[in-house]
Amino acid sequence: MVTLTLSKRRALIAASLLCAAMTFALPAHAQTPIRIGEMNSYKGFPAFLEPYRKGWQLAMEEVNAAGGVNGRKIEVISRDDNGNPGDAVRVAEELASREQVHLLMGTFASHVGLAVSDFAKQRKLPFLAAEPLSDKIVWENGNAYTFRLRASTYMQTAMLIPEAAALKKKRWALVYPNYEYGQAAATAFRKLLKARQPDVEFVAEQAPPLGKIDAGATVQALASAKPDAIFSVLFGADLAKFVREGNTRGLFRGREVFNLLAGEPEYLDPLKDETPEGWTVTGYPWNEIASPEHKKFVEAYRKRWNDTPRLGSVVGYAALHSVAAAVRKAGGTEPDKVLAAFRDLPVETPFGKVTYRGLDHQSTMGAYVGKLAKRDGKGVMVDWVYRDGRSYLPADDEVRKLRPAD
Repeated sequence: MVTLTLSKRRALIAASLLCAAMTFALPAHAQTPIRIGEMNSYKGFPAFLEPYRKGWQLAMEEVNAAGGVNGRKIEVISRDDNGNPGDAVRVAEELASREQVHLLMGTFASHVGLAVSDFAKQRKLPFLAAEPLSDKIVWENGNAYTFRLRASTYMQTAMLIPEAAALKKKRWALVYPNYEYGQAAATAFRKLLKARQPDVEFVAEQAPPLGKIDAGATVQALASAKPDAIFSVLFGADLAKFVREGNTRGLFRGREVFNLLAGEPEYLDPLKDETPEGWTVTGYPWNEIASPEHKKFVEAYRKRWNDTPRLGSVVGYAALHSVAAAVRKAGGTEPDKVLAAFRDLPVETPFGKVTYRGLDHQSTMGAYVGKLAKRDGKGVMVDWVYRDGRSYLPADDEVRKLRPAD
């Protein structure tokens, strides 16, 4: 049995009281994690969203390993929204009410992102729309509680217009998935190309349902119109089926084709030796980008996951770091302070510094534009350039007319 002297007992009691006093002196919020409610269509779009999940997980681990945000760890509560607006709103309600999250983050499809954006407005809860590309999220349906990371439909379409207009092709055909994203891209392409080339004609338009393209019928309808060039907004399985049928039936022979997103590894890799060479696309040539910030990200990602990054990886990583930066600047998780912090917030990403514009809550993240080619039986992007998002947005006065007052 160990016997303590009176002086030692007093010292131990004093130390215990000091520790207790220090614990109770800490603000209550400093001992609780920052809870981010994340939702996405993981089952529906795994090619993009599994890398996206790995991206935000890596970013969360980095932030927490560095001491968290203002002394608080980040905790992500993630749910699948089934790619359905109604389900997404129910998930958001569960995250807000049951899980008591401080912010919302995520979504993939544009119609789902719009539904969650409206929910965030009603519940007065900050929401970072990481991936959905609909222009309406920050313009026509924009609200004080929603910010968006990725370059929008309008921005990415505008990045292809210089090359499209330079061709001086008169007869264009359009093909796009028949939902908000595809419809908006087709509208933007028609408007922007017409402004640069007033004599352009749009001679055919095909809008198959998302994920349910009848590729044979679509290719036949486009070929029958005898276009000089094609603008496509197809991605995923729809793109793969379209490419296979188009190659088989000779649709692309002697025609220029432009396709949003087709250079992203998620959609390019599955094409393998069927990759149509010469298409002009937006994408992500991850293995050729040599900037210090990108090389650092790739090294960390490969070390953590033993895998190569996809564009989804970049989006998830940058989204989590964006939320952390906003909360850090706000000094806490109070919604009004987080929203104020997000406005004109600069964030370092693998693509360089981006800023969340106070004007419309759109980030200035850009995209890579290049040509498709084949190398060793696989599709690659060549002759690519990075186009800064801030250079492909409408004039501020036009944005103000589009966006309702917060």
